[in-house]
Amino acid sequence: MTEEEQKLEEKVDYNMRYYKYLFDLSKNNPEKFWGDLAEQLIDWFEPWKTTMKQEDPMTKWFIGGKLNASYNAIDRHINTQRKYKAAIIWESEKGEKKVLTYQDLYYEVNRWANALKELGVKKGDRVTIYMPLTPEGVIAKLACTRLGAIHSVVFAGFGSQALASRIEDAKAKVVITADSYPRRGKVVELKKVVDDALDILGENNPVSKVLVYKRLGTEINFKEGRDVYFDEIGKYKYIEPELMDSNDPLFILYTSGTTGKPKGIVHSTGGYLVGTSAMLLWSYGLSQENDVLFNTSDIGWIVGHSYITYAPLVMGRTVIIYESAPDYPYPDKWAEIIEKYRATTFGTSATALRYFMKYGDEYVRAHDLSSLRIIVTNGEVLNYAPWKWGLETLGQGKVFMSHQWWQTETGAPNLGYLPGMIFMEMKSGPASGFPLPGNFIEVLNDQGGPSKPRERGYLIMRPPFPPYMMMGMWNDDGNERLKKTYFSKFPSLYYPGDYAMVDEDGYVWVLGRADETIKVAAHRIGAGEVESAITSHPSVAEAAVVGVPDPVKGEEVYAFVVLKQGYSPSESLAKDIQAHVRSVMGPIVTPQIRFVKSLPKTRSGKVMRRVIKAVVSGSQIGDISTIEDEASMEEIKKAAEELKNELNK
Repeated sequence: MTEEEQKLEEKVDYNMRYYKYLFDLSKNNPEKFWGDLAEQLIDWFEPWKTTMKQEDPMTKWFIGGKLNASYNAIDRHINTQRKYKAAIIWESEKGEKKVLTYQDLYYEVNRWANALKELGVKKGDRVTIYMPLTPEGVIAKLACTRLGAIHSVVFAGFGSQALASRIEDAKAKVVITADSYPRRGKVVELKKVVDDALDILGENNPVSKVLVYKRLGTEINFKEGRDVYFDEIGKYKYIEPELMDSNDPLFILYTSGTTGKPKGIVHSTGGYLVGTSAMLLWSYGLSQENDVLFNTSDIGWIVGHSYITYAPLVMGRTVIIYESAPDYPYPDKWAEIIEKYRATTFGTSATALRYFMKYGDEYVRAHDLSSLRIIVTNGEVLNYAPWKWGLETLGQGKVFMSHQWWQTETGAPNLGYLPGMIFMEMKSGPASGFPLPGNFIEVLNDQGGPSKPRERGYLIMRPPFPPYMMMGMWNDDGNERLKKTYFSKFPSLYYPGDYAMVDEDGYVWVLGRADETIKVAAHRIGAGEVESAITSHPSVAEAAVVGVPDPVKGEEVYAFVVLKQGYSPSESLAKDIQAHVRSVMGPIVTPQIRFVKSLPKTRSGKVMRRVIKAVVSGSQIGDISTIEDEASMEEIKKAAEELKNELNK
């Protein structure tokens, strides 16, 4: 061992001891652990009376404390050196740019809050935000919280029926939207979708006003008495931040299940701000004042709430927003943005990394990405190939790849690393690191006991849950739906529906959704495990795996594969990929390979396996309003039919 290797080993050993110290502190004395952070990170109007209380089934935090999210995100910065610091840097696909300082943000949030107040919005009202990825979408959130209103952001890619159901469930008083916005060179008419949604609701429509932001200035159907242009009433007036209890709802964010109506996840004000801010510094690594975060999520998802809006602004950092698709108008647009604004942390999805791999390395290597220290991924399982590509090509071998596991329901990372605080040895592939301090995560077997090392089991969390965990679900009297959805498999334990394993070093490997399991000849195999094996082949950029009923095996494994540039589909390559998967996973798994140019994905970058399976099996497809490219559906359908014909021969 060289002297340098010995020093690194000693550093890792020291930092692991420090991690264990922090984790034990959060476990043995959670009140002190989170209470100290709450005092350090957040400005409170009134102190809390009780730090923590376990209820059925969630944990309440900072009971009796008073604060305001909008105040913490902007007001407290404008009398400091951050006043003229960039808060938001924004670009559009049309080349438009905006830089808003914290002073600018203060001015704009008060304008929007005053406009909402003119429309009758007050504390406790619900406001639906259906906006493109612009600074105004972030500002609208902060304007709501300034008044004490509860915002419900609906992703701008959702269609009218999805929007209508969310408006109705929240009983929204006001909808904030834009006339339209550009997407891949086309005009998306947002206001028209709002009109259609309110028409669907008919007599059940709770909305009294629609506040319209002129994004492109396109003509809209303007309904007198209901519709209001923001620029006509958006006058500056200082609005006193509403005094909010720590456990007042901050927002509702709907997450779709595979069946039933969307679940309205509710997050608190105090606990959410404390926890997301801590994890911004620790897991996202923005521990330095001049750190810049480029996060590729949308404001309609939880990542866009926690790590575009609240935590970066509460902690006084700079966040970059890009309005359009990742590869538009050219494949290296994201790399250009990192280079131009010297981003230090790049937050994206595992799917996005796989997507960019197919373009080859030259697009990325043409840019100076030396500012990057950390790449954070979350969402779907991070396979080995995109992990390696992100580390070596995008990160030039110098970054920390901080893969995370978390959900809309949990609000911030639960599994991951702490690159903003200590150096922890990375593991490749779907290793999501360690349970972060305050997260008591285990992997259980079918009997409810601890799984053996490297034995697949069920990921669970034990109470007390961290402050950034959801309060509950909207319109869920007695927490009945909450308990049935998350606490029925293992009573009193939170079960998110994921398979995982723990290795001999204590790293947790999330293996994918338990409901995306394929049963082949009595063997249960995770779709994510097969995809990891396929994407570790040097020719493969992306893969989506589904199970199709088979009279002999139970299910046949179908794999739809996107190749990297420089590789061409062929029968010999398909056989080579099959052989590679067999060598990795054993002879029980021999996926039927079909090459496609693209996979059906949501506009947030998630592969729509549900849709792929429906297409392949010929069952009802359901809602595809969030799909990025409908042509990919036809390609999957054609490929599936060809596969079936070949197998029938």
